[in-house]
Amino acid sequence: MNEQLKQQLHLQLQQMYQSLLAQIAAETNDTQVVELDQSRLGRLSRMDALQGQQMGLEAARRKQHQLQVIEGALLRINSDEYGECFVCGEDIDLNRLKFDPTVTRCIHCAQT
Repeated sequence: MNEQLKQQLHLQLQQMYQSLLAQIAAETNDTQVVELDQSRLGRLSRMDALQGQQMGLEAARRKQHQLQVIEGALLRINSDEYGECFVCGEDIDLNRLKFDPTVTRCIHCAQT
């Protein structure tokens, strides 16, 4: 992999990282504690609020996981291990990396 492509993928990963951080910061209200005061909310409204809270927590968990995946890819770029399959050690196809710069397996190992 040439240095220009590596820099391009590094920039793409950093942009993905910053975008996720912004999304997480904007969605903090979705995971706040639901008030269970029956005088203020009806039972169905509370159930809807609890469901919304759980959906927000799951979305936040997925975004945190994606941040970790991106951090791993950035570390691999800096240590010159980027683009190698974790399973077989072969190079990952460049088109696959361009589509998703966080992949860690070649297409053959990903299918098995």
